[in-house]
Amino acid sequence: MSGNPQYTLAELAERFSLEAHGDPATVVDGVGTLSAATASQFTFLSNSKYTSQLAESQAGIVVLAAEALALRKGAALVAKDPYVAYAKIAALFERVAAAPRGIHASAVVSPSARVHPTASVGPCCVIDEGAVIEEGVILGPHCAIGPGCVVGANSRLVGRVTLVIRVTLGKRVLVHPGAVIGSDGFGLAFDRDHWVKLPQLGGVRIGDDCEIGANTTIDRGALDDTVLEEDVRLDNQIQIAHNVHIGAHTAMAGCSAVAGSARIGRYCLIGGNAGVLGHLELADRVTITAKSLVTASIREPGEYSSGTPLQENRQWRRNAARFKHLDEYARRLSALEKDKGQ
Repeated sequence: MSGNPQYTLAELAERFSLEAHGDPATVVDGVGTLSAATASQFTFLSNSKYTSQLAESQAGIVVLAAEALALRKGAALVAKDPYVAYAKIAALFERVAAAPRGIHASAVVSPSARVHPTASVGPCCVIDEGAVIEEGVILGPHCAIGPGCVVGANSRLVGRVTLVIRVTLGKRVLVHPGAVIGSDGFGLAFDRDHWVKLPQLGGVRIGDDCEIGANTTIDRGALDDTVLEEDVRLDNQIQIAHNVHIGAHTAMAGCSAVAGSARIGRYCLIGGNAGVLGHLELADRVTITAKSLVTASIREPGEYSSGTPLQENRQWRRNAARFKHLDEYARRLSALEKDKGQ
């Protein structure tokens, strides 16, 4: 066994209210894949594509659904949702270095800022005037906290995170490196022969338990605030424009984008590289598949897609040429149907 924490089958079953099968004294001290896990590791099966690997898996403990139990020869934990159970158990083995309390000597903190004594402010951080850093906050190296920004209790900014101005983070918010929150929204007015920049006078409000991915950008509002309700999860390299409102428990995959003043409902799923045009509304529990573009409001829950599926190149080129004639084909078809009806 390694120096990692160790848990028996019985302990894990009791801790996470799971049904145990096999030797209750089976011990694991780490995590592995279904095909590669060793006898001292636990793993999981949630995707039926990998069921064939279950019988040969050497893992000490496997988390699985009841219908797969008959295929497992060793110790197992039965869960209604094996993936969720895996996430909770795996967290026991995650090692996060403790952050030292206090302010690093290289940090620059405005006299008018308030930093809780239990907070950790890392090397080369800058905390501007009027900013508030609450209890248990961790600011990794090179974070910049702008004027009037608030970082809620037990939030963590991993490193090189910028809160520009008028940003409020709730409790337990996790922000990954390179994220910029509170930057200028893209507001412009065209005056005859040149652009006039619109002032961005709002802020950004992010609820409790949100997660913001690396190099993601969230613009502050032009007048009202840009808002993320609680437990919103944003992947890496996402663009959230000014005055967007995202409902609680919504998750967005990498490189997706939401244009200004759009409203995304609660429990929505936005696939990678998908886009939502400005001033649109998405109902609760809407799923947008990857690379789709939302061009009209969606009023009913469900799964929505757009775009052209991948095809062999020669076939795609032929179909692309036909796209130019769709209107002509539609008129001809309508005329034929009309003649047939007569």
